[in-house]
Amino acid sequence: MALSKEERQKLYAQARQLRKDIVDVTSWAGGAHIGGGLSVVDILTILYFKYLNIDPTNPCWEDRDRLVLSKGHAAVAYVPVLARRGFFSIEEMKTFNKFKSPFGMHPDSCKVTGCDASTGSLGHGLSMAVGMALGARVLGKDLKVYCILGDGECNEGSVWEALMAAAHYKLTNLVTIIDRNRLMIDGPTETVMGVEPLADKLKAFGMDVVPVNGHDMDALSEGIEKALGAKEKPIVILANTVKGKGIDFMEDQVPWHYGSVDAALKEKAHASIEKMYEAILKGVMA
Repeated sequence: MALSKEERQKLYAQARQLRKDIVDVTSWAGGAHIGGGLSVVDILTILYFKYLNIDPTNPCWEDRDRLVLSKGHAAVAYVPVLARRGFFSIEEMKTFNKFKSPFGMHPDSCKVTGCDASTGSLGHGLSMAVGMALGARVLGKDLKVYCILGDGECNEGSVWEALMAAAHYKLTNLVTIIDRNRLMIDGPTETVMGVEPLADKLKAFGMDVVPVNGHDMDALSEGIEKALGAKEKPIVILANTVKGKGIDFMEDQVPWHYGSVDAALKEKAHASIEKMYEAILKGVMA
């Protein structure tokens, strides 16, 4: 079902706030993986504020949907999303990566309320998600498991083993999303370790592939709806994104895979975010 105008407006407004949160958390922490946080935040927004069947007042609810953030270094985006969704207070975000904080550079499911899997060792998340999806089937649970991967980690062999298993067992209760921003810590993915033709490879491993604009809420919604309606083959949503999206001086820049933000850059980043969303929300309201 297509997004209503009201849903679209709320999702973009939420994403705008979350982008500001990512900048703030990076500033408070003294540094974070901000580029990949900004590329994945729209995906997290639509999942947590539209699709995930969860209850922040009962985070251990057995029948909840699960989400595995395989690209765990994007915790700088994940923690604000969980806070805004009501799993813990907004104020707690200020402790990100501080001594005794539950929030580190990578999410720890034993410490972060609402986090379903500890991640950060790249290439492992999809295997965990496959296990969750298989477990749900065995237990007769009508739930969905979502897994978000970075495109850089798709050069890990364990990702492809997990894809083979997902296809073999026809895990249509698993929705895999690849944040295809084309950059990783050491440079462009295709220079470091090429993954193209990525869509063809995914299909060869038995998956159906739905390419989308990973910053367009309508496109993301359409892709997720297709994945939720899959009957025979699990679907991979190939979300084309921009590293550092929303902050003009960070966009598509390798050095902003990880970076710090001082007071001046923080103000500049907020202004860039506002400028982008002025245009987006004007179009949404038209």
